[in-house]
Amino acid sequence: MAVLLQIRDAHKSYGDQHLLDGASATITDDKKVGFIGRNGAGKSTLLKVLLDEEELDAGEVIRHPDLKVGYLRQHDPFQPDESALDFLMRDSGQPDWKCGEVAGQFEIKGDFLNGPVSALSGGWQTRVKLSALLLHEPNLLLLDEPTNFLDLRTQLLLEEFLKSFRHACLIVSHDRAFLSATCSETLDLSHGKLTMHPGRIDSFLQFQEERREHDLRVNATVIAKQKQLERFINKNRANANTASQARSKKKQLDRLQVAEIATEAPRAVIVAPQIDPRQGTAARCVDLAIGYPDLTVASDIQVEIEHGERAAIVGDNGQGKTTLLRTLVDSLDPKEGHVKWGHNCKIGVYAQHVYTTLDEDDTVLDYLEHMALTGTTNQQILAVAGSLLFRNEHTQKKIKVLSGGERARLCMAGLMLGDYNILVLDEPGNHLDVETVESLANALLKYQGTVIFTSHDRHFMKRIATSIIEVRDGTAKNYIGDYDAYLYSVNQEISEGFRDNNVKSVGKTRFEDSKGSKKKAAVHRNQRPDRKRQKQIQAVERKIKKLETDKKALNDEIMQCSDPAKALELHEKIQAIATEVTGLEDQWLEMTEGS
Repeated sequence: MAVLLQIRDAHKSYGDQHLLDGASATITDDKKVGFIGRNGAGKSTLLKVLLDEEELDAGEVIRHPDLKVGYLRQHDPFQPDESALDFLMRDSGQPDWKCGEVAGQFEIKGDFLNGPVSALSGGWQTRVKLSALLLHEPNLLLLDEPTNFLDLRTQLLLEEFLKSFRHACLIVSHDRAFLSATCSETLDLSHGKLTMHPGRIDSFLQFQEERREHDLRVNATVIAKQKQLERFINKNRANANTASQARSKKKQLDRLQVAEIATEAPRAVIVAPQIDPRQGTAARCVDLAIGYPDLTVASDIQVEIEHGERAAIVGDNGQGKTTLLRTLVDSLDPKEGHVKWGHNCKIGVYAQHVYTTLDEDDTVLDYLEHMALTGTTNQQILAVAGSLLFRNEHTQKKIKVLSGGERARLCMAGLMLGDYNILVLDEPGNHLDVETVESLANALLKYQGTVIFTSHDRHFMKRIATSIIEVRDGTAKNYIGDYDAYLYSVNQEISEGFRDNNVKSVGKTRFEDSKGSKKKAAVHRNQRPDRKRQKQIQAVERKIKKLETDKKALNDEIMQCSDPAKALELHEKIQAIATEVTGLEDQWLEMTEGS
């Protein structure tokens, strides 16, 4: 076990902000370390120090003589019209066969390897950058938010790569699921100090909370003892008979010290709109085709969303998730078919195009007053603003000076001031820190309305989603199963090496367009079932879903049951439901065969 990097007594400040204050840590050649900390804590700054792009104010970084650092670049390193293969050869100096061999590990083949890299989606470009990084044969990888904007398949592929990588990694990420899957140790940067925990992130967070609770209990005991001693000293120090006892107690008091507990930075608290729950169908897509004037992204979409569902739209980048969301909320016109919303649906939208088109001359308070319902008091508006960390003079900030994260929080605050019974959220976590995303998840779990959303955050998806809509191979449909089932199926495809590189996707069409092809993108329709049959299929799907919910409730009940007779009755009910579900699944397979 060799030490690749040592950080000793590091100090780094910007003005009055102390990012590193006597920080120390050691990185060895056999560990994959997840690097965490709140936004602005200094994680990216420390990476720049390790890359020699910035200098410490004091302290030192000691590097092993054989250290070779590989850094996943966030900027675009490609030249115009350069193919992925050309870039890999230019960047690494390796021959084409070697570059092709390494690229193949990330399934970059055919047009993806030989076509212009500028035509690739962000996820595929990340695969090319990872291939380039590996060609330099590093023994330490530095990855700064590597999962940003990556679709699920690329995230899982990156996980598989990191699991098989035999050297050290230091990975900055807010994605708990990704860190848990790839990193065996956790490095935390808080209040200028580095703390290495010999365990995964979940273990560290649990340890951190337990340590805080322990320190609070110990401090409470110490404070009670201090007060007891002070009362004795004050009562007895003037008495000649007890003065010596008082002096002894004073020495005990001086030795008692409370543990220092770092004050946590303020956290956003999100409270969802209070609305009455509704029943029935919230939205139905009928013969829907989506896309742009010269490009059909997906067609033959027959999707239903029930009131009260939290429907996650999933699929690879470029397949049309955001296009579908924009069509649902009339930001894009359907190319064919239509979207039917239920009666009296009030739709609130959170999307990048919303918070990038705010009136920059408005203040925070101006925007929230505009978004609030008629009759909302100024105190209520200020309370919501404060809960999203806009307090005192911050409410008078102009929108033009707000950061991306602040604009995101402002738009979220605007949604919370409405009475929307439908929330449509496109990547809500992209500009929010991990604590705010967690607060959003808690709010949505209590929300009585319908949520339709996309996200690349698996931890968030698993907590929130109650139903799945998959966009794939030129169409979209309700997925039979929960997010865990979907995640399992994608993992199976990746582990078995299945990848349809010739899929008729938007990415492939872009290659054709970039080569000057005059062919327009077209997604061929499969023969679809008639409307009556489609309704029958959807009715069976809803029944299966209800039975699975009932089965889960009975399982929860039997776990708490202490009466043997009652437990047997519950077990029989569970078995009956399982039998009925099996029959319905067989029925569903027969109905969908050939459709």
